[in-house]
Amino acid sequence: MDITDRLTAAAERLFDRHGYTATGMDRLTRAAGMSSRTLYKHAGNKAQLMARVLAARDRRFMARIEVESVDALFAALEDWVRDEGVRGCLFLRSLAETGGDTPEIAEAVARHKAAFHKRVGKIVGADLGHDDPALTEQVLVLFEGATHAAIYRGAGSVSAARAAAAILMGRART
Repeated sequence: MDITDRLTAAAERLFDRHGYTATGMDRLTRAAGMSSRTLYKHAGNKAQLMARVLAARDRRFMARIEVESVDALFAALEDWVRDEGVRGCLFLRSLAETGGDTPEIAEAVARHKAAFHKRVGKIVGADLGHDDPALTEQVLVLFEGATHAAIYRGAGSVSAARAAAAILMGRART
């Protein structure tokens, strides 16, 4: 693993666990095992590092939801929360922490959420055999809601959302 990848992985763990604001550059240098000079050389500033973390997270997450059905989408989310934990969406948490006032973060979040919406639309369309923008929005809201409800209700929230999505899909097919 090269320095930039090592730094990005360490930063993701810290930002995901402690948040953007509470994760200082000193903590990042210790976690990455490098000097602050090396960190700044490879990461730029903290906002740039967070944008890099979000881009890496986007790639991993979007690869996990390369599926053809809504049920498989929620199964992938069940796998994600089992593997990654139930801390909610790092994209939305980082946007909330910065109030949308940090351009690098706001842009990374906007890109991810637009790509995620598009992916959900493709999954719904593949599952139904035709596009359904209203159903896409409902599935997306269930998915996002389950991701956040899992923080305080546990991973069973994702299973509940999966069951609700199955009902929506069943009704859309009739």
